[in-house]
Parts: sequence; C-alpha cells; structure tokens
Amino acid sequence: MADAGIRPEIAAIVERIDQLRPMLNERGREGEQLRRLPDDIFTALAGTGAFGVSAPPRFGGLAANTREIHSISRAVGRCDGGAAWICGILDSGAWVLSLMDDRAQEDVWGEKGAQGAFVSIVLATSSDAVKVDGGYRVTGKWGYGTGSLHSDWSLLGIPLKDDAGQVVDAGLVLIPSADLSYQDNWYVAGMKSSGSVMQVADDVFVPAHRVFPLTAAVEGGYLGTNTEQSYRTVFVPSLFMKLVGPHLGMGRAALDYAIAKADSKAITFTSFAKQSDSAAFQIAIAKASVILNAAEQVAGQLADRIYDGAGRGYYAPYGERIEMRAKAGWVVESITQMIHELMTAHGSGGFADSALLQRMWRDQATAARHGHTLGASGYESYGKVIFGREDEARFVLPVV
Repeated sequence: MADAGIRPEIAAIVERIDQLRPMLNERGREGEQLRRLPDDIFTALAGTGAFGVSAPPRFGGLAANTREIHSISRAVGRCDGGAAWICGILDSGAWVLSLMDDRAQEDVWGEKGAQGAFVSIVLATSSDAVKVDGGYRVTGKWGYGTGSLHSDWSLLGIPLKDDAGQVVDAGLVLIPSADLSYQDNWYVAGMKSSGSVMQVADDVFVPAHRVFPLTAAVEGGYLGTNTEQSYRTVFVPSLFMKLVGPHLGMGRAALDYAIAKADSKAITFTSFAKQSDSAAFQIAIAKASVILNAAEQVAGQLADRIYDGAGRGYYAPYGERIEMRAKAGWVVESITQMIHELMTAHGSGGFADSALLQRMWRDQATAARHGHTLGASGYESYGKVIFGREDEARFVLPVV
C-alpha cells in the first residue's frame, strides 16, 4: 500500500515496528504457546507508539487518519497476527474513547497520557445493566476480549434502559480493568497470541459520564469536544476499517515468505530443484501479488473516502456505508483466498510448526470470520441496496 497521506510521525512508528519484525517473527511460537502476547513483546510494541496514535493530541496522541492506522497495523501484521489484532482493537478503543464525554477521556489519559493507558473494546451487549442514580450497575460476560490482558480500561457493550427497566438503546461503558475479572477460555485454532479471553463484571458501578449511547453514535452523534478531523468520520466503517490493516500485513508476510523460500525449496516429484524455476509457481506468485496489491488499493481508497468525507463535513448515509462494508469484506476475503493458494504453491513444508506461513494462514483465516468484515453479509446487504431494498438490507445489517 502506498504511503501517500502518511505523516512523518506515523512513518517513524512504522519504521520502529519494522525493526522489531525479526524478533516478533521469531517469538511468534512463544505467543501461541502462552495464548497471549508475552509482556516484553507488548512493551516493545507499545514503545513504538503504535497503540496511542488515535488518541487526541492534547493527551499525546496523533489523531491518526484511517490510512495511517492501516500503515501501523499492517506493519504489525507482518510480524505477528495476534499482535496486529491487539493493535487494531486497542486503536479502536482509543478512537471511541476520543468520541466520549471529555471527563471519561480525562479519567483514562489525564495522568498517564495516551502512550501510558490503553483501552480494549467489545461491542457485544452480553450483559445486564440497571439504571441507578448517577449511572448504571453492570453485570456481564464479554467474550473475545482482545487486548484486555494488557489494558488499563475496557469499553464493554450493555443494554441501556429507562427508569422503568425497558431497553431503549445499546451502549458502551468504560470500566477500569481493576473492576473486572477474567475467564481464560481462549483455546482456538488461530489468533492464539491475541489472548482474547472473557471479561467479567459483577455489579460494577459505572458513572454516567463513562456511558456512550450507540444509536446516536452510528449516525455521528458523538459526545466529545475534540475538533480534529479523525473524530468526525463515520462510526461503524471507521471501526471495521481498523481491522483491515492486520489482514493486509498478514497477506504481505505470507507472500514475502513464499518468495523468500522459492530459491531454496524444490518441488517434490518433479525435476525442479527450485520452486522459482517453475512456471506454475511463478504464476501462483504473480496472481497472489496482483490480488494483494488490489486489496491494498481498495483498502486505501476506502480509508481515504472515510477520512476525506469528514474533512468536507459529509457523513455517508446507510447505503454508502453498506457499500464500504461490502468492499472491506472483499479485501479480507481476497487475502484469505490468496494465502490459501500460497499454502498450496509453497507445499507441505508450510504446515510445519516452525513455518511462519502456516501461522499467518491460521491467524488470518480465523480473523477473517470476524462479523465486522464477514463477506457474505456485506455482499447480501449491498445487493439489496443496489436494488433499492434498503429496509431488507437493514434486516441483514441493521447497524453499519
């Protein structure tokens, strides 16, 4: 992906991440065995500045635009899929917090700043919340808490109720990690190092200023006073695009690996002593390269569209947001297919535990099933929009 629109400060973070790549590639198996990112690896990545770029400048962040976020999470994705997913989630948490009541932002970043306090996020409302004087009392369990093991705070989904106890909206509540417990249920085929354990709250009080209603947010009804352009972009597309960068990085890592091994690896039961001499292998690599370049271009176009729209005061309506969702799904789906074909081209050696290729294959395939960018629902909804059936599209994807 081209670096157009990437500020020098962001480029410097990407360079620092690239310098860590050999170590992160080597330590990837350790992260899988631990089922979480080793603390020293997380600390090294945090030291690059990667996790605080979407926070407001007044707290030491960079108010990063959508393309800049891709460049960072893509760089991490070339090192480790689980680490890249943590990067995307913590960035999502920082960005959503930047849209909340200013007092909530002060609670998190007032003392430590954006580079010293991190926020994980789970949107699912798998909880109960009782409205009380001054806020809510929250009890619940949230699965797939990526980044929560390294976070100081978490944004967690709840049903918002009126005084009569009726659900009137969905929302996010900001809860300190000290008020949560964890259930280690993260036993999975891919993304093992992301440590996406279950978070648990037991009758935790959350003051009203740490509550973020989501219906208004979906249409741009943000609560914060940050004036930077990044905090006026469309809500849901901004979030799902933060999870595209890791896929781009894993795709690039897989392609680089297959190319790097091609001169030293024979094709079994053929006369080819080097894969790189085979026309069939050359075609496979060329096809993978074209697919990845196309995916990077589409992702970059979407990133620019989201950010530039905010710059001219334009908040895309539902139909356009669905188009973005379908295209994001295509990007992810294309990379999934590309890596699948690379596994075949590279051969059975790619399935060895020691092979980076199989780890990227499992990590990307697992992440590709995330509901935020799942291709089928995006295509179906967009098809309905194309035929003027927006109500039917909203049944498939009501919140975009």
